[in-house]
Amino acid sequence: MPLYYGIKLKLHPQVYEPAEDTFLLAENLAMKKGDLALDMGTGTGLIALLMARGFRFVLGVDVNPLAVKLAEENARLNGIKNVEFVLSDLFERVSGRFDVVTFNAPYLPGRVEEPIDLALIGGETGREVLDRFIREVPGYLKPGGVVQIVQSSITGVEETLKGLRRAGLDGKVVARKHLFFEDIVLINGYAR
Repeated sequence: MPLYYGIKLKLHPQVYEPAEDTFLLAENLAMKKGDLALDMGTGTGLIALLMARGFRFVLGVDVNPLAVKLAEENARLNGIKNVEFVLSDLFERVSGRFDVVTFNAPYLPGRVEEPIDLALIGGETGREVLDRFIREVPGYLKPGGVVQIVQSSITGVEETLKGLRRAGLDGKVVARKHLFFEDIVLINGYAR
């Protein structure tokens, strides 16, 4: 069983396995002790479980029912209790406001045909899921909160920064990693 940052993880072929984009976020998490965090698109639950080390409560959300079940298993496996996982299409079943919201966004253009595609395909142009998330996230951030978005340079970093501005957040690229034909970028959006 693989170990990531001290967290044991069960994996599933239809759930996105932690990779470079996950690691970029894991190594740059905005940790604010004692606060509430939301991990959108939680997958195996790794980011939510890492955040649970420093936050009072973490909510992990995924649209893939296999991911929600796997993340719950991984929480039990690691004895982490201050986390809950919910099946939801973005914010559909989420309420409340959070100090930190993370999202490793799907960004490939295309059509979803099997559960694993939900983690990879962001709609016809690749931006639909991300753009909807950016429009909705301000309603779930506490004043002074931060949203952390991981995306590929293929999806248009400038478009994301503009979208954050339109949503009333101050966006900034805080980390980047070059892979083959793209950069994986971490963008923080700060609530004013």
